[in-house]
Amino acid sequence: MATKYQEIAAAIRKQIEDGSYQTGDLLPDQSTLAAQFAVNRLTVKKALDGLAKEGLIYKQSGLGTYVRGKIPFVNQETDIAVDDVRGGYEEYGEHITSKVISLDVLLPDEFMQQTLNLKRIDPVYEVKRIRYIDGEPVFFEHTYLPVKLVPELSEEICEKSLYEYMRKQKGIKLGNAFRKFSALAASTEDAEFLAVKKGTPILEIEQVIWMTNGRAAEYSINHVAGDKRSYTVMNVTNLGHN
Repeated sequence: MATKYQEIAAAIRKQIEDGSYQTGDLLPDQSTLAAQFAVNRLTVKKALDGLAKEGLIYKQSGLGTYVRGKIPFVNQETDIAVDDVRGGYEEYGEHITSKVISLDVLLPDEFMQQTLNLKRIDPVYEVKRIRYIDGEPVFFEHTYLPVKLVPELSEEICEKSLYEYMRKQKGIKLGNAFRKFSALAASTEDAEFLAVKKGTPILEIEQVIWMTNGRAAEYSINHVAGDKRSYTVMNVTNLGHN
């Protein structure tokens, strides 16, 4: 189910795509949009921030928010901003399903201790999942979580949404993420779980996610078949020097 800010973003996106808002048009200010959608300005700001990351709109300090229009090579269905920390269920809704390959508890090695800021005696979960979009395998996820963060983690929880469970059931507030992208050739394991040939190009996303209090919440390595997913970044700073 879409959140309110996603509904607002979708409504404005549709108005841009159907020509109700033309390239160069000035959007109504946040107060006007908040009244129009019966929400607060923070919700409107979150919606506009998302559209700005897609490149559909841009902001000029002191002047307002303008329509840029759709970037032809951006695919809304398969592309995601590199700094998006939504969970799969929030992004795909009922289209995503998960299959747990394994759920184990182990003691962290030196790398995991440093990455998740743990002691050697602090156990971590190791979760391997395949994520399907409309029944098609898209993500092979290899995730590590501190046991003390979610002590009752189960396969049933992992088959749904880890992030949603952490947010709604545990009150964990996820904040920042650092992601590293690499191009690799599919391993035997990738070929099996992603239904591709061994050696097929895949995208590896290595990431750490922190909570808003600065504590590490997750370390993961995700593999995606090369033709199933793209990541985008919108530079919103001034590139030129006047």
